[in-house]
Amino acid sequence: MSDTNSANPQKSRQGLSRVWHAALISVDGFRAGWREAAFRQEVVCAIVMLPAAFWVGRGWVEVALLVSTVVLVLIVELLNSGIEAAIDRIGPEWHSFSKTAKDLGSAAVLLSILLCSGVWIAALWQRFAT
Repeated sequence: MSDTNSANPQKSRQGLSRVWHAALISVDGFRAGWREAAFRQEVVCAIVMLPAAFWVGRGWVEVALLVSTVVLVLIVELLNSGIEAAIDRIGPEWHSFSKTAKDLGSAAVLLSILLCSGVWIAALWQRFAT
């Protein structure tokens, strides 16, 4: 157990110190995500779509759904980037398992984008076509 604590100082932290350091680690994660072109593109879309959700949505449930789907895309993109980084850490050579892991992450991003698009199209349709 002590080997784990010495390898990862976060494990031995408690209380507000643990929360503070976890927040700093999360900021580092956002910085790492920002180095990914796809994440930057999705953040730019989110900057437009999040305020628009308050205009398109007719109630708090619709606004929450619109905002949630946009944030979900960002979450899935960060997870996909983490998968890709872990696979790349293992080695640069091609392997079918590595390809499968990266493909699955990419498929998850695609599904989140399709879900977000579908929800937004339905909300826009309801707002302007009816």
